[in-house]
Amino acid sequence: MQPLSPDQIAHLVALRHELHQKPEISGEEARTADRIAAELETLGADRIWRGLGGHGVAAEFTRREDGPTVLLRCELDGLPIREISDLPYRSTIPGKGHLCGHDGHMASLLGVAMRLAERPEKGRAILLFQPAEETGAGAQAVIDDPRWPEIRPDFAFAYHNVPGRPLGEVGLRQGPGNCASRGLQILLEGKSSHAAAPEDGVSPGAAIAALMSELPGLSCGTIGDPEFSLATLTHAKLGEPTFGIAPADGELRVTLRSMTNERMDALVQQALQRVQTHSGGLAVDILWHDVFRAVVNDAGATDIARNAASALGQQCFEMSSPMRWSEDFGRFGDDGAQSALLYLGAGDSHPQLHNPDYDFPDALIPVAVDLFFQILRDILSPEAQ
Repeated sequence: MQPLSPDQIAHLVALRHELHQKPEISGEEARTADRIAAELETLGADRIWRGLGGHGVAAEFTRREDGPTVLLRCELDGLPIREISDLPYRSTIPGKGHLCGHDGHMASLLGVAMRLAERPEKGRAILLFQPAEETGAGAQAVIDDPRWPEIRPDFAFAYHNVPGRPLGEVGLRQGPGNCASRGLQILLEGKSSHAAAPEDGVSPGAAIAALMSELPGLSCGTIGDPEFSLATLTHAKLGEPTFGIAPADGELRVTLRSMTNERMDALVQQALQRVQTHSGGLAVDILWHDVFRAVVNDAGATDIARNAASALGQQCFEMSSPMRWSEDFGRFGDDGAQSALLYLGAGDSHPQLHNPDYDFPDALIPVAVDLFFQILRDILSPEAQ
């Protein structure tokens, strides 16, 4: 049961830097997927699926013995954020960067593939490189792929790096682990008129003003409270930047966030009621974007991860509340897998996720590889129930 060699770790770090230089945002990950598939072929995967739910790639490692299927998942996509960095491997794509650490997550799963030269003694290990996590669309697109029944796991695990926590610490939380969220876009259409005679038109100005005040007021509670909700105004527009026209159109964008899916359902209805109350005389169009369901970590899967970390002597942190940011990994639990998202510390003073100077800590790669491989051993060994 040999861990990765120094040469293998060096290869993964170099690959991570290569991926970091050429980020592709959600839905555009074709080159990244090709690079990952080439690595998996070199590492001797027994089967590779390509084009899952867009550009997703999955690889199977098995001895064809009966047993459970365990899926380990990472993400392919970067972000539409300009990187500010003096790193020699900084992004070469203007306006795009791997500023959430998905390059490091990919390298970690490829490290697991290296260790899976020693095949599971029963069942199957599936490594999934998922597209479009940042928009919340990728996991469901993979599940909706007609080939998904060939892959569907009994267990699913993933991790996200967490700046602000000690490097390599394993954060665990049974139950809600990441908040549900969705973007609400409100389009209002009235009738323009001369600015000297606003009464001849129908302006959305009053509705915009009322909604800008009331929608953020739907926020309540604190994270960890089942009734927690957060409504964040992110964009507002009224008419055109002129002085001679009373406006006809307006737009608001608000991000809704909650700890549970049930609370999100109620929050959505509250928001729509406010829109209805203030939109008299206006045409209204409601659009939803970046819909993330809550990640709800299964108790049994969380215990498996805890035991694996303990067996390796890795430091564990029992989280008292979920992360406020969202992750679409929860879709795999909704699909029936016993699933758990793990939260690995990226360093106490590390730049935060989505900061322009963020960079994944390379020292976390072997920590994640060992933890994932131990999880696979614990589930797929002959002694496991």
